Amino acid sequence: MNLIAPTSSTAFINEICSRRYQFSRVVGKPTHVQIEYNSHESRVDHVWITLQVSEYGHMRAAVNTLSKLNRDAGFDERVRVGMVREPWQTLPETGIFYCESLDYTGIESRANVFYEFRTKPEMEELLTRKAETAILIEVWGDIYAHNHVGIHQIHSRRASCAIAQDIIGRDGALKFYYAEEQASEMLLFKFCGQP
Repeated sequence: MNLIAPTSSTAFINEICSRRYQFSRVVGKPTHVQIEYNSHESRVDHVWITLQVSEYGHMRAAVNTLSKLNRDAGFDERVRVGMVREPWQTLPETGIFYCESLDYTGIESRANVFYEFRTKPEMEELLTRKAETAILIEVWGDIYAHNHVGIHQIHSRRASCAIAQDIIGRDGALKFYYAEEQASEMLLFKFCGQP
């Protein structure tokens, strides 16, 4: 994994733009969490978690609360959430790192992961509560830069009910680190039809 070196704000955004769609791991301190806002309620499908990422500044983790593509195709829009709990000894270094891969099957082979359906309000409550409690968050997904710098695609990338494309080895995930009992929780997210 390679670390993106901190530079000026403009150079950093240009670097992110040049790496668009590159699978990455971001580690930062949560500073703000909010439900996505849009004047059209049907377009609201994320919780935004703002992270302070070392010298880089702030990045937004955009976490899905439902699948609009499944909903619009007539399938179940809910997210299936799996959780892996474990203690931590040392917190990971903050920063932006490029990853070769993350595959849920590897995690599922080492841990007994049970997936539970969550509605949009349940996802909003779960993500908000955990982000407000965590002292550090680790995120796997694709980095991007629009009017802000962020990371998205924080879910399984396998084929679903509405999407035929089957991407293996680029599953996004979210890991919360807590001060209490030095515990961590890694959340895995799947949509309708994903194995």
